[in-house]
Amino acid sequence: MTPPADLILVGASVYTADPGRRWADAVAVRSGRIAAVGPEADVLSLRGPATKVLRLPGGMVLPGFQDAHVHTAAGGLELAQCDLHGIEPEGYPAAVARYAAGHPDAGWVLGGGWVMDAFPDGGPHRTALDAVVGDRPVLLESTDGHSAWANTRALELAGITRATPDPPRGRIERDAAGEPTGVLHEAAMGLVGELAPEPDQAEWQAAIERGQAHLHRLGVTAWQDAKVSPAMLAAYRAVAERGRLTGRAVAALRWDVEAGDTQLDQLVELRRAGTVGRLRASAVKLFADGVFENRTAALLEPYLDGDGRPTRNLGISMLGPEELARVVTTLDGLGFDVHVHAIGDRAVRDALDAFQAAAAANGRRDARHQIAHLQLVHPDDRHRFRRLGVVANAQPFWSCRDGYMRELTLPFLSPERAGWQYPWASLRRAGAVLAFGSDWTVSTANPLLEIQVAVHRVDPHDHDGEPFLPGERVDLPAALDAFTIGSAYALRLETETGSIAPGKLADLAVLDRDPFDPDAGPIGDARALATLVEGQPVHADPALDLP
Repeated sequence: MTPPADLILVGASVYTADPGRRWADAVAVRSGRIAAVGPEADVLSLRGPATKVLRLPGGMVLPGFQDAHVHTAAGGLELAQCDLHGIEPEGYPAAVARYAAGHPDAGWVLGGGWVMDAFPDGGPHRTALDAVVGDRPVLLESTDGHSAWANTRALELAGITRATPDPPRGRIERDAAGEPTGVLHEAAMGLVGELAPEPDQAEWQAAIERGQAHLHRLGVTAWQDAKVSPAMLAAYRAVAERGRLTGRAVAALRWDVEAGDTQLDQLVELRRAGTVGRLRASAVKLFADGVFENRTAALLEPYLDGDGRPTRNLGISMLGPEELARVVTTLDGLGFDVHVHAIGDRAVRDALDAFQAAAAANGRRDARHQIAHLQLVHPDDRHRFRRLGVVANAQPFWSCRDGYMRELTLPFLSPERAGWQYPWASLRRAGAVLAFGSDWTVSTANPLLEIQVAVHRVDPHDHDGEPFLPGERVDLPAALDAFTIGSAYALRLETETGSIAPGKLADLAVLDRDPFDPDAGPIGDARALATLVEGQPVHADPALDLP
């Protein structure tokens, strides 16, 4: 006799992300796994005396979203710091002043979330911070995490003057007279950042729980934390050991360029110690380049100067192509999944070359290597993702004509090369596995807003705006799959999660509407009413009658 289900969900469309059965009417859960999915009458036959039947008022049930590239711990920390996300640029000084006044005992004012496109001429100036906090150092990361804004006190503590040279792989922004403006790009951020106090273990653990709660509210059940330090991993392990890690987390361990091969033994030990419960430290994160908006993304052809004239700037390779190939080959040989940040077309090509070198040296294996961001991908390189088995780890929220695109990107690329940006549809046509991630806090962690942009290629804050490269749009099923079964593949979770099928873990999201319904409104307006991990609610609207 078949045991009864613990929970049955009925009354909503069920999108399974299972190519064998895309749609169903109901889902049954038993002992944390999917017991049945199919017609309502068949599923309700598993009802027993103790079965909880949740009758939903429409909406949609789907596999829990999985974020293939996010900064859960760092994002949770930033939520407790001076958070400038969502604040208009003219309000930044007042927000910093309020935070400083509310934290008079803090030796530093730390935080982030300012947007680069509000300052097209090199970024904000230290004097704006000096006017509101002059007695303490201030260091605020830009929303993309590749630049920082410091006040004069912070520069003084770091000894940064007009005579300070740019460090390798970084740049100090300077005014026309050669004086530091307070904006630091890439490795230059460390000149000040290494002086700032590090969070202690209690702060990191609280940050992880804060960050995962934020993701759960958005229907996310699993994620890859894309740059995890040893201190962050220790906190993750502590949270997991206490049973407080309610989502599934893959920690991509941070590769330290300066440490080189001396860190290999430590990475292997971190992988062993950091694999507990729902946590796996199975990946290593490398940076191939910087970002386009501060001209550090590595390009095959030089940036234009804004008037259409080529410059000499090809961006910055954080690791040269030979060194990148050597490091990737070494890590692949040790069994790590390698996660490469690559924005520019030269960085993407270098990363693909590195994975090709690793396969030639070590042989092909079931690796889940991936390249994240993929802003500019040369057409000749798109087919290589499938051939090399490299996951296209994409952040769809950026693939629209927003301020960054209008002010900081299009003026500095030729029209032909501008058309190579964020080629989601082309990569899928070429056979690549597409996995979506948010890169929160760089952009919203809301998968539904991310999916809206992937489907329409329009800035969600400008519904009537012109679609950006509409030929690279993906349809709604493809976008949902990229945030569920596609990202589950990237996280090595596809045999247990990512689709709704009997025997898989009951990691589910319940939406308040069906995004396929033409009358449901914008996809990004939908919200998660409930998020279940192994059938247990980790987020639930109080109006739902969930245990």
